[in-house]
Amino acid sequence: MNKQLTEIDHVRPNCGVIGVWGRPEASTLAYLGLYALQHRGQESAGIVSSDGSKLYHHARMGLVADVFRSREILDRLPGSMAIGHNRYSTTGKSTPDNVQPLLVEDRTGPIAISHNGNLVNYTPLRKFLEEEGSLFQTSSDSELILQLLARSHGKTLSDRLVEALKMVRGAYSLVLLTARQMIVLRDPHGFRPLCLGKFNGGTVVASESCALDLLEAEYVRDIEPGEILVIDESGLNSIKFASSSHKAHCIFEFVYFSRPDSRVFGDNVDKTRRKLGHSLARAHPALDADYIISVPDSSNTAALGFAHESGKPFEIALIRNHYVGRTFIEPEQPMRDFGVKIKFNPVVGVLKGKRVVVVEDSIVRGTTLKKLVRLVRKAGVREVHVRVSSPPIRNPCFYGMNFPTRSELMAAWHSVEEIREFIEADSLEYLTPEELLAAVPHQDCQGYCTACFTGNYPVPIDDEDGPVRFDW
Repeated sequence: MNKQLTEIDHVRPNCGVIGVWGRPEASTLAYLGLYALQHRGQESAGIVSSDGSKLYHHARMGLVADVFRSREILDRLPGSMAIGHNRYSTTGKSTPDNVQPLLVEDRTGPIAISHNGNLVNYTPLRKFLEEEGSLFQTSSDSELILQLLARSHGKTLSDRLVEALKMVRGAYSLVLLTARQMIVLRDPHGFRPLCLGKFNGGTVVASESCALDLLEAEYVRDIEPGEILVIDESGLNSIKFASSSHKAHCIFEFVYFSRPDSRVFGDNVDKTRRKLGHSLARAHPALDADYIISVPDSSNTAALGFAHESGKPFEIALIRNHYVGRTFIEPEQPMRDFGVKIKFNPVVGVLKGKRVVVVEDSIVRGTTLKKLVRLVRKAGVREVHVRVSSPPIRNPCFYGMNFPTRSELMAAWHSVEEIREFIEADSLEYLTPEELLAAVPHQDCQGYCTACFTGNYPVPIDDEDGPVRFDW
C-alpha cells in the first residue's frame, strides 16, 4: 500500500475561512466571523486586509480571542476587504510558519490565501517544484497553490488560478485576496462547504452560514463545486473552471463538524442531525432505557431526535466545561486524554439508579467514550447503552478530517462487540452507511463522500502517478 494511504506527511487542515468585501472595518467583521467558526480550528487564527493599495497581515498561534486580543490589532488591519482563517491541522507540524492566511509577494503584487481542505497529490507536486527550484516556506499544501500560481502564464489572476488548479487533486475551498480583488472558489467535487452572503452593500463568504448570522448577513447560495467567484469593484463574476458528475460533499460535516445552527450543502445541519437520531432509534432501539442523554454538544440534536422517536425522555446528564477546546480537534494525544478529564462532569441526581442511552455522533479512537462511560457508571447508573449516529469509521480521511491513519481508528481493527467491550458499555449499535445516506438531504448516494465509512474514495489517493507534467 502506498505510504500516503497510511500516513500523510504534510499539514492538511479542515479549517474555517471567511471573506468580507465592501464594508468599512472589514477586518473587524472578519474577526467576528472567525469567532463563529472557532469550532473549525483552534490552533491558530489570522486576518489579511486590504485598503485598495496595500495588504495588512496579522496571524498567530492560538484562539481568535488570543490572537486578536486588543482593538489596536484590528486597527492595524485597515480597509474595506479582508479574509480570515481558523486553522486545525491534523498531521504535520503545528508551527507559526503554517498559520494562515498565507501572504506572499507575487510578480503582480501581494496575494493572500485561506484554504480549507487537503490536496491529495501534494507530495509529488512539491517534489517536482522543489526539483525545479521552488523554495517552500511552510509544510502546508496551501502554499503549493501559490507556487503553481507563480508559474502560470495566464493574463488575469483568475486565468492563472484555472491553470494552477489543473495540477491539483483533492479538497479545497479557497478565499484569496489581492489589493483590489477577492477570489473565492471550491473544488469540482465540493468536499468542503462554502457559502455566499450579502449585507448592507457588502459581500461575505464563509465556511458555514453561522458566520453570516453573526454578521447579520443574508445567505444567498453556496459557492458551486468547480466555481471561481471574482469579487471586485465591477461586482461579482462567476467562472466555471471545472465540472464533475460526481459530487462528494463530506457527509461528516452533517454528522459532527459543522455547527447545528449552520446551513451547509444547501440544508440545515440541525434538521439533518435530528433525522439521524430518528433513524438510529428506529433501527437500533434501547427499549428498557429510562433516559436518553447526549455527549454535549455535537450529539445534542441527534439525541433529541432519538428521544422523540423512541418516546423516552431526554435528560441533561453530562455538563460540559465550555472553556476547554473540542476534544476531537486537539492535535496531541496527551492533550486529548487531559481534556476528557476536565471537560465533562455527570449530573448524579439524573443518572443514579437509571438505565441510560448515550447518543454519540461518532467513535474514532474510542478513548474519549470509554472515559465517559466510566464517568456515568461512577455516577451510579444501572446500565449504559451507546448508540452512534454514524457508521463505524474504518478508513482514514485524505480530504481534511482528523482520521489520519488506520492504526488510530478503533473500527478498522475491531468488531462492534470488541469496541463495546473496550468502552465498557452494556450494548453498542451504529447507523449503517445505508441508514446514514437515507437521512441526509436529497438521499443521493452519489452526492456525498462516505470514504471514512466505506473506503470508497471519490478522488484517487495513490499519489505515485509517475512524473508530473504541466499541460499549460
